[in-house]
Amino acid sequence: MPDQYRNTIEFMLNDRTVEISALSPRQTLLDWLRLEKRLTGSKEGCAEGDCGACTVLVGRLVEGRLLYESVNACIRFVGSLHATHVVTIEHLKALDGSLHPVQKAMVDMHGSQCGFCTPGFVMSLYGLWLSEDNPSRERIEQALQGNLCRCTGYEPIVKAAEAVAALRPTSVFDPIEKTRVAVEAYLRGLSGGPSVHVHHEGLDLYVPTHPGDIAELMARHPQATIVAGSTDVGLWVTKQMRPINPVIFIGGVEGLQKIAASEAGMTIGAGVTYSQALARLAASYPALGKLLPRIGGEQVRNMGTIGGNIANGSPIGDTPPALIALGAELTLRSREGARSMLLEDFFIDYGKQDRQRHEFVESVFIPKLAADAHFAVYKLSKRRDEDITAVLGAFYLRLDAQGRVNEIRLAYGGMAGTPKRAAAVEAALVGQVWNEANVRSAAEKLGDDFSPLTDWRATAEYRMLTARNLLTRFYLESQGETAELKRFAEGAR
Repeated sequence: MPDQYRNTIEFMLNDRTVEISALSPRQTLLDWLRLEKRLTGSKEGCAEGDCGACTVLVGRLVEGRLLYESVNACIRFVGSLHATHVVTIEHLKALDGSLHPVQKAMVDMHGSQCGFCTPGFVMSLYGLWLSEDNPSRERIEQALQGNLCRCTGYEPIVKAAEAVAALRPTSVFDPIEKTRVAVEAYLRGLSGGPSVHVHHEGLDLYVPTHPGDIAELMARHPQATIVAGSTDVGLWVTKQMRPINPVIFIGGVEGLQKIAASEAGMTIGAGVTYSQALARLAASYPALGKLLPRIGGEQVRNMGTIGGNIANGSPIGDTPPALIALGAELTLRSREGARSMLLEDFFIDYGKQDRQRHEFVESVFIPKLAADAHFAVYKLSKRRDEDITAVLGAFYLRLDAQGRVNEIRLAYGGMAGTPKRAAAVEAALVGQVWNEANVRSAAEKLGDDFSPLTDWRATAEYRMLTARNLLTRFYLESQGETAELKRFAEGAR
């Protein structure tokens, strides 16, 4: 750990640089914008990252290039913004008072009524417009998953996105493009610099530069709260008023931002967000490519990390069951070094993981998907997009030449206090012919593996029934029944 810290958080806000030396680790970006900077265009609707009224863009360096992403300011901490560029709705205003093309498209297509949610929609559309040429309607809807409107309806907002797509960003009228080169140089100058420590009113926040710095900090402060994307910890503050001091913000640590592929598989750093990982995971593990877009909204996926989803140990985290079914391995790091384990062994009991207080999650390794393997993930929730899981099933299967089960891993979320394999079901299937009778017989043993609870998401009976049905679905899809199942699903909707 360096002996010398810088004692200020520094970033760019719209067209000005900001340095803050008096800052609580609990300070959210939304409150800071509205109360300290009087930038009130960003609104508070839910304070939990669901409605999108608070959406802003945050620019950061990713693999050497400047990337702007929509984020929820209500659960993003100011302490996590070191070496970034924060862009609010106010920055879109031209000097002559004219509307930005994205704003004008919203007006022309009648995309706003009461207007409360409109700044958030504009910023989400702006982020999409900056990054993608002529996005499909599906992609537009995906970019708007995290923005809720209760009076206008989404059709005119989607039409606004389609209308502005043909007009690409240029430095003539776009404020980000006008300063992109200068901002990139500014952020590059801040990245990789000294670690940050801000002490204010008895509270401490740290922004380390390297993974080794995190290890040293955890050795000194084993009670510290590690924050990557704050999609979970943000709610600890806004909804539960929990103390989180001291805080170590790791979202900007370059050493945790890497995705490395090899013949053996893929290693994903703990700081890699869902959005960063999506394309590469989808290419190598197609079922993950279908799962990740259903995790939160676009803003949550731009902030939340796979490492964080693992580390918080939630029984309804979406990625752990899928990674367990793939046979993933987790690497933990401390000042003493690194240790690895099967991901399934990390989860011990509800709220308890095999992580020492001075350790942190460094990376997860996913073995390469075998050419003859069947792998699928199914998520059940009350609504399709931006909703918490009721039951998630992940299934990995390899058959021998005679059609018998050679290797199988079945993992579920929402069925126990931890993500967990269905060991009894697996044992009943190994060595058996992979047919419907054997699958349905083995599915009855789910009761030996799980005793699900009833809560507001689902009843215990529903969870058990659907867990069995998901296994049957996996069997049918492995037999080429996908088209029939798709027609059934579309009819059910």
